[in-house]
Amino acid sequence: MRTIEWRSGVVVTIDQTALPLKEEWIELRRCEEVASAIREMRIRGAPLIGVAAAYGIALTAYHSKAETKEDLLRELERSAEVLRGTRPTAVNLFWAIDRLLERARAVSGGVEDLRRAIISEAERIADEDVETNRRIGLHGAPLLSDGDTVLTHCNAGSLATVDYGTALAVIRAAWEEGKRISVVADETRPKLQGARLTAYELMRDGIPVTLITDGMAGYVMSRGLVDKVIVGADRVVMDGVVNKIGTYSVAVLAREHGIPFYVAAPTSTFDLSKKSEDVIIEQRSPEEVTHVGPVRIAPEGVEVMNPAFDITPIEYIDAIICEKGVINRGDFQRFVQESV
Repeated sequence: MRTIEWRSGVVVTIDQTALPLKEEWIELRRCEEVASAIREMRIRGAPLIGVAAAYGIALTAYHSKAETKEDLLRELERSAEVLRGTRPTAVNLFWAIDRLLERARAVSGGVEDLRRAIISEAERIADEDVETNRRIGLHGAPLLSDGDTVLTHCNAGSLATVDYGTALAVIRAAWEEGKRISVVADETRPKLQGARLTAYELMRDGIPVTLITDGMAGYVMSRGLVDKVIVGADRVVMDGVVNKIGTYSVAVLAREHGIPFYVAAPTSTFDLSKKSEDVIIEQRSPEEVTHVGPVRIAPEGVEVMNPAFDITPIEYIDAIICEKGVINRGDFQRFVQESV
């Protein structure tokens, strides 16, 4: 399912806050509307956020009344700053913005040439994401055996990308090869992306899935009910992987039980000049923890900590699967040195 599209100056995307109860598509016509949708998590998932940011800048280019290339460039840079302020952790957002601005500055023609170039580049980023995810699935599928049960955390499926997914790309590719794969999906508190989105995607595709609470991961591993773990990533740095809060706990449990732990992510998520200590971990609203929907579940006035992400050290990760292939843990530092 393609989750986002450009339609002649309108960005059409699925509202992920409405799932799984209803499938609602929203139309965004201004960069500020895209920024709000990202901030409110109607658009979520690191690769999808990057594509949405590219489309946000394209909306500015499409609707601009600028008469000179210089004026349009200034508008694009202002839009870029608005988008940069939405979510600080996932690097795809900044990667896509930088790529659009670099393309804009390289245009040698006039304002119409710049407008066309920006829209074309944004659409190219979206199409590349689909192909990248297919390649992740192709490279990762051999890591799964017929009959495996795979645990995943959060949502790294088509809803987190333009289509096909990252962690779920590996599962989908194995399933399409005829392997009888089943999935255990962590609910992923506090936003419940596993319960609301991953379970929805897998059931829609007919792939067997069992939903558990986050606190049950150790139980199912100790009972031998999990063969592999695959998660996505919001940022890959030189010494670890930043992903949805709770990922680190799953990695530690997997290590304790001798279960391979894999990360699936495109190279647009790699930020290999940075270390874990350089990453800003987004802190979200306390209400996400004290409430489920509109219903309060915690006492008034309780102190709340709500980091959206945690960091899994590289030593807990058996391999990272990207569109270029599988990077085993022992080869990762060499890959980092060759990349920076």
